[in-house]
Amino acid sequence: MKVLKLSAQGLPQSWISLEDAATHYAAGDVRWELGASVAVFRGGHNAVTGEQSRIAISSIIGTRGASGINPFDLTPSLTNAKLFARDRNLCAYCGGLFHEPDLTREHIAPVARGGQNHWMNVVTACRACNHRKGPRTPEQARMPLLYAPYVPSLWEDFILRNRRILADQMEFLLAHVPKSSRLLS
Repeated sequence: MKVLKLSAQGLPQSWISLEDAATHYAAGDVRWELGASVAVFRGGHNAVTGEQSRIAISSIIGTRGASGINPFDLTPSLTNAKLFARDRNLCAYCGGLFHEPDLTREHIAPVARGGQNHWMNVVTACRACNHRKGPRTPEQARMPLLYAPYVPSLWEDFILRNRRILADQMEFLLAHVPKSSRLLS
């Protein structure tokens, strides 16, 4: 389980472990919290009061300090897992829904012809369609795209990079996703 760490302004910073979250709480870095309590760490007993120390961890924490991320300057890293999730495991050519092992990263402008490996030049394709298209453009192969590629926003990237998102974390992230996002459909 991961905790969604945000800046004090509410911008996603990282997915962190429960132990790292406890460190932020203990250091007094947590400015606010959202969501459900997901864990409780218990410490020693106070010699005077006999009370046991405890830190309750929320699923979403806002930490001290200014954000080091400008969401408008961000280009998320491109991985097959995030690409397939962005495209909902849907082949951009035949429209079939496939499992990850049956999918490939398809370059719209082929690498063999100078096409770059970036979000706006790649889509998800099944192996058969990728092989059929080969080193041609979709127009040359007479295989029109069923959907357009796009660069995920900061909030979409946080959804794409974590497979085990709690409901309250997903609700928070989806509230900031652009209305045109494929993740909303």
